[in-house]
Amino acid sequence: MKKVSIYTTPTCGYCKMAKEFFGKNSIAFEEYDVAADEEKRAEMIEKSGQMGVPVIFVDDEIVVGFDKPRLTELLGL
Repeated sequence: MKKVSIYTTPTCGYCKMAKEFFGKNSIAFEEYDVAADEEKRAEMIEKSGQMGVPVIFVDDEIVVGFDKPRLTELLGL
């Protein structure tokens, strides 16, 4: 099983769509709220070079934004 993590904020519509996509496809994921967690925010920026959310990791692959075709490919759906 692939390790999936998503960096989000509470007001992010694309974050919500990504989490719904994971739920519909029974994909377990870890969520980090970068609005509340400064350490995770810094980690996200360091790893991705991005300040926007969502930033999604599937194992070591990074997806910036809710890119459904790319996520589908990476997750083998």
